[in-house]
Amino acid sequence: MPTTVLRRHRALATVVATVLGAALAGCSAGDSADDKNTLVVSTFPFGSKELTKAVIEPFEKKTGYKVKLDTGSNSDRLTRLQLAGGDSGVDVMLISDYYAALGQSKGLFQPVQAKDVPNLNKLRDFAVDDKYAGPAYTYQLNGTLYRTDKLDAKAAADWSVYGDKKYAKKTALPDISVTAGQLTVSGIGNVYGSGPFDIDKAYGKLGSWAPNTLQFYTSSTEVTNLLTQGEIVAAPGISAFATQLIESGEPVSWVAPAKGKYMATNRMMIPKGAKNQKAANEFIDYYLSAEAQTKAAEVIGDMPVNPDAKVPDVLGKVAGKAATDPVAAGYETLDPGPVVEGRDEWVDRFAREVSSK
Repeated sequence: MPTTVLRRHRALATVVATVLGAALAGCSAGDSADDKNTLVVSTFPFGSKELTKAVIEPFEKKTGYKVKLDTGSNSDRLTRLQLAGGDSGVDVMLISDYYAALGQSKGLFQPVQAKDVPNLNKLRDFAVDDKYAGPAYTYQLNGTLYRTDKLDAKAAADWSVYGDKKYAKKTALPDISVTAGQLTVSGIGNVYGSGPFDIDKAYGKLGSWAPNTLQFYTSSTEVTNLLTQGEIVAAPGISAFATQLIESGEPVSWVAPAKGKYMATNRMMIPKGAKNQKAANEFIDYYLSAEAQTKAAEVIGDMPVNPDAKVPDVLGKVAGKAATDPVAAGYETLDPGPVVEGRDEWVDRFAREVSSK
């Protein structure tokens, strides 16, 4: 079946599934949205227990609000929001930057403003990027996870390690569908091409490495298992993957690239049509406070965007200076415009030109 036809079939199946999901999830969220003491927060399914402990329970205790979680993947939650037509019942959405920008391009979000959220004035500049309607509450650094018994940090920090025949079938690369995927493509485009969106040069280089790559991973569990079992010596990945491995004593570490350093953000967005905007603004303001950012760093492992927050030792051990000031450490965020515009084409090309080789 041709790729474009296959994509259409998959897209149709996704829409059908999400419509059914919306009918169920939307009803339960909407039931609470009319209660001004209840806030509906849409978030990721993973880490929801930690989020509740670090941020939600203290927020409820401090304000008297009741928080209800609505969980799902980025794509599923954004689709539900779009299908709801401004009546999703969601007051705040925690979502990755690409999907935040994609939702903005469809007119799904409204601006979060400093007059309603005073803590916006206290954040790192990249966290209040005017290209996004809502602020970042954490960020993920792309780099290389590596076996310390097989590589040193200098070798692991050089992108050329993935083309070194000495490590043939001993490295993995991220699929473009995961957070590290686009960040890796952009890092390679920057180093071997004209910039982060030089897709031709990036895919040419990745395609040349692909035959000697053990596999293209699609989850954090997949890549960490490959590392701990000794099947690979290196793989691009976000720094959060390394935290538990380092704490557990595994011979695994993480290093930032020597060049081509890019990071992703998770952002807090208020949907258009949110029923409880006052509570939404209060929740965002609390989450951005030094108190909540410190607790989220301790319990969830989030990199804080409020410079007054305290960073746990383990995050500093993994990421160094980038755990407190990523821009000073050489990291950049990607302009969401080209990513939103080019994403579908890039995903198709990645399958043809890189991961299938």
